Parts: sequence; structure tokens; C-alpha cells
Amino acid sequence: MKKKLLSVMLAATMICGLLTGCGNSKTTETTDASVEVSGTAEETESTDTEKKVLRVGMECAYAPFNWTQESEEVANGEKAVPIYGTDYYAYGYDVMMAKKIADYLGWDLEIHKVEWTSIGMGLDSGDYDVIIAGMGWTEEREKSYDFTTPYYIRETVVTCKEGSDLEGITGLSQFAGKNITATTQLSTVWVEDINEIPDVTPGANYETTSECFMAVKNGTADICVIDRPTTLSALQTNDGLKIIELDENDTFSDAFTNVCIGVREGDTEFLNTIQGALDAIGWTEDNKAEMDKMMDEAIKLQPSAN
Repeated sequence: MKKKLLSVMLAATMICGLLTGCGNSKTTETTDASVEVSGTAEETESTDTEKKVLRVGMECAYAPFNWTQESEEVANGEKAVPIYGTDYYAYGYDVMMAKKIADYLGWDLEIHKVEWTSIGMGLDSGDYDVIIAGMGWTEEREKSYDFTTPYYIRETVVTCKEGSDLEGITGLSQFAGKNITATTQLSTVWVEDINEIPDVTPGANYETTSECFMAVKNGTADICVIDRPTTLSALQTNDGLKIIELDENDTFSDAFTNVCIGVREGDTEFLNTIQGALDAIGWTEDNKAEMDKMMDEAIKLQPSAN
């Protein structure tokens, strides 16, 4: 009887042990599953909080607004921004402006180098989300893109070869009878400005402003029509050029142009984000002195190669 009772007790103990073992196994599986779910939640949170990127399209060949350089070092202690997909860096007024906006928003900054004549196509195709490239606002461009308020206001000037008899001219009307040839950059507001010059012959226009200044230096054109900051940059790195100072009452009808940031048409939310950043940092027409101060710095900082 005792043996029988002992056998029953041993059997019960074994069953209890088996049941206890199953309970531990289930607890372990549940714990593992909890860890796995917790890890997924953390990954999701990391994805959600990942920094946004301000993807900017510009020429990187339009000093002092933007240029290309070989290193990230800048004379003022700042760092140039890597050009996407290359081993080079971009800096200049436009990059300085883009950095201000990105810093305010807490976003990373990504610079895309693109030829001027295709800069709009790159925006439309989604290669980047915003154009900060010294682009002047026009009614025609407003039909295709949405723009912020100005982040710079530039003046259009005329440049001739130093020593030319054109140096003494002080107004557009005085070009009458000179029969000069003029050049400018392709797809810019200056193409129409040339037509306001009396007795002018429009010459070949070029992809970059540096080609325009070279055309004047080598005699292919008598004058070029470009903005003042870009011309001052050209004079800083090229001998033999002279700005023709025009009287304010005898100059181009749109001598001053609003330079604005462009986004895809209808992208209102993004436009408001960029505009809000500009407003928040006080970058408005009322603060033109600050705009000019930063442009003066950009002109001084440009590498000699630009």
C-alpha cells in the first residue's frame, strides 16, 4: 500500500514539474515577444524623429551668390556645404541663406549642383525641393513656381572693357548711335533688359556669367548686363573690366530685382514653412542693410578661382 502511495506521489510530482516547466517556457516566449515589439516601436520612433532635409538646387557657379570650392574651409571660420554626389563643396550668399533657414528649422542641408537653364526642370522632377540660386522674381516665373518674399534685392548694371570709350556713359540714352553688341546670361531677366539699350545688337548669351565677362574682355561683346554683386565679384578676380554707372533716371525699367526662393507650384505648406523661417529670422525687405552686409561678406570670401 505504501509503495502504491509513493508511486502516486512521485507521478504527481512529475506532472507538477512538467506543468511548471511549460509555464516557464510560455513566460519566456512572451518576454521575447515583448522585447521584439519594444524594439520595433523604438525603430518606428527613430524613423519618425529623423531630421528633415532642406534639399536646395543652385548653380554653384554664380559667385558671389553661389560657387564651388575644393575644401570645406571658409575664411570666416564657417564650413562650406558638400555638393550632393560630388567631392566638392558649395558656399556663397545663397548657401549662407540656406544654412540660416535650415538651422532655424532644425533640418539638415543638402546642396544640389545644376545648370541654370535646367534648374526649373530639376525642381519639377523632385531632384530637390527648393531653388535658392539668385533667382529674380518675374511675372512669367510666377506662372510656374511659387515664391517667397525677397531674400535679396539686386541692381542691374552694365560692364564694359576698361579703357573703352564707353566708360564715360552715364545713362542708357547715351548708347544711341554707338551700335554696341551686348551679352548676358541665358534665361535671365537681363535678356529683356538688353532690348532697352538704344541701337544695341544682342550678341550670343551664355550659360554662366563668367562667360559673359570673358566675352567682354576678349572683345566678342562690347558690354554685358549682369547684377552688381556678380559684377563686383568679376572685377575682384578679373582685370580689365569696368562698371558703367548709370543715372537712376536713365537706367533700366526694372533696375532693381527681387531675388526670391522658389518652390514647386501649389506646394503651399512647404512655401509657408520657408517663408515662416525667413520671417522668424527677420530676413525681410525692411532689413536690407543686413542683406547687403552678408552680400559684402560673400564677395570678400569667394575663392580666386571663382
